[in-house]
Amino acid sequence: VQLQASGGGLVQAGGSLRLSCAASGSIFSINNMGWYRQAPGRQRELVADITKGGSTTYADSVKGRFTISRDNAKNTVYLQMNSLKPEDTAVYYCSVPIRGFRYWGQGTLVTVSS
Repeated sequence: VQLQASGGGLVQAGGSLRLSCAASGSIFSINNMGWYRQAPGRQRELVADITKGGSTTYADSVKGRFTISRDNAKNTVYLQMNSLKPEDTAVYYCSVPIRGFRYWGQGTLVTVSS
């Protein structure tokens, strides 16, 4: 499975960004798709996750501001990020678990200036 993420960039606090991640390869095995992030000096953390059926999970810190969605026909997961805060600055990774192994995209940098 290969994951190609895009959409990061520099935005002012209060602004919005939309991340995309397209999966290719053995995509028939994919159920959950998720976004994680890692800020400098911090551990990687779950931001949001979505099942193939559309059930979602969010970190408390992003609830009400971020929305995860997916297009199963395009094997793509999205992360709409609104009301961005400087503390959202991080490298964002898309990820899928398949048969006990977690695949990661290359990461896309999101920088929120105050």
